[in-house]
Amino acid sequence: MLELGKVQELTMVKKVEFGVYLAEWEGEQEKVLLPAKQVPRGMQTGDKIEVFLYKDSQDRIISTVNRPKIMLGEVAELTVVQTGRMGAFLDWGLEKDLLLPFKEQTKKVQEGESFPVALYIDKSGRLCATMKIYHYLRTDSPYQKEDRVQGYLYEISQQFGAFVAVDGLYSALIPPRELYGNLEVGSRVSARVVKVHEDGKLDLSVREKAYIQMQTDAQKVLEAIERCGGVLPFTDKADPERIRSEMQMSKNEFKRAVGNLLKAKKIEITESQIKKMQL
Repeated sequence: MLELGKVQELTMVKKVEFGVYLAEWEGEQEKVLLPAKQVPRGMQTGDKIEVFLYKDSQDRIISTVNRPKIMLGEVAELTVVQTGRMGAFLDWGLEKDLLLPFKEQTKKVQEGESFPVALYIDKSGRLCATMKIYHYLRTDSPYQKEDRVQGYLYEISQQFGAFVAVDGLYSALIPPRELYGNLEVGSRVSARVVKVHEDGKLDLSVREKAYIQMQTDAQKVLEAIERCGGVLPFTDKADPERIRSEMQMSKNEFKRAVGNLLKAKKIEITESQIKKMQL
């Protein structure tokens, strides 16, 4: 059986002017063309060859001795070479570019952008790319708790958090409680592993451990006070959502940072404001 999107070892069963036909074995009715310019010199009927199967511009199954950058069911980082009315077209190492349909995009993509995608077969039997890669990512990463990792944020859910492809290969999530800053689909993130689940999936945080992060947060509070003319118009008793929105930290993290500054006598707190101490 000829399988799209995979490398197969096939046998030459017929030679024609424009190439050779390959099949699983001699006498097999299902055949695929290997174009003449890719046929190795001296190849004879009965010889075996490894080829990759895909569809040409006329939707005919064709073979190539070239290896694409991605195989069926795999995830790889590809680059947009063109956008059109059907979607975007990606460079995957073959003559015919790979289609990324609009419905498989998790954000609007631009020419020159690179991001991880998975290769799948659509309902019409064509090989296509998808940015919805959750079910294709691996769960056998080498990372442990507290390791630093790099990844691509490919989808955001209000319920579950931000989904990240670590190294473009491994399944990871930034839970809602760890969502800080201007994270958006397409962001490249540097994060810390906070948990490795039994199934191998990773939980991440874009923030450091509390005792390290507190110093950074304290500096952010000072900078915010200065931007407000020396007086921050709310305290650590403010609504958690206001603190998260304006300071990009949780209420507990804000309280720790404010406490650190208060102990260092860099601020003073009134009923409704935080003021910078005058030297």
